Amino acid sequence: MSLTFTLEPPITPVLRDGLLDLWTDVTNAGGAVGFVPPVRREEIRPELVRHLVRMAEGDTRLLVGQDPHATPVAAAFLTSNPQHLNAHWLSLYSVMVHPRHQGKGYGRDLLAAAEDAARATDGIEAIRLSCRGGHGLERFYASCGYKEVGRVPGAVRVAPDDDRDEIFMLLSLGR
Repeated sequence: MSLTFTLEPPITPVLRDGLLDLWTDVTNAGGAVGFVPPVRREEIRPELVRHLVRMAEGDTRLLVGQDPHATPVAAAFLTSNPQHLNAHWLSLYSVMVHPRHQGKGYGRDLLAAAEDAARATDGIEAIRLSCRGGHGLERFYASCGYKEVGRVPGAVRVAPDDDRDEIFMLLSLGR
């Protein structure tokens, strides 16, 4: 099965609910997407709403991968920094692939689609993201061309006595 990736799709109630389900399922499977399991849809909804508001304001774009039934199974948010000294970068947030589809290459496809979107954006020279240590995500991102450019030890507290590094990664677009 292949996915169809769409940048800035129309936000319908079906897509919104599908994104909420995706984010909840990824989190509850142990994915490092801003929450700690167990989590309910109602706990994630305010963060999704914040992203949707940023999209309406023009600062954030949604990239979604949908299966042939139009179900979101992969997603990421791209955020620009138009008034900042790092306006030549995009930041990639909440990169997720549904747990049922792990190992099928959809994560690589999602990152490739994000790279294509960044390359098509005037003035963008790099993509920045951060990931939570302890999952091996930095190895995955490195295999997709990202370089580790910094690490803050113990910056992410997932539970008492369980602090993880926040790892900063950068993909230069070679411009």
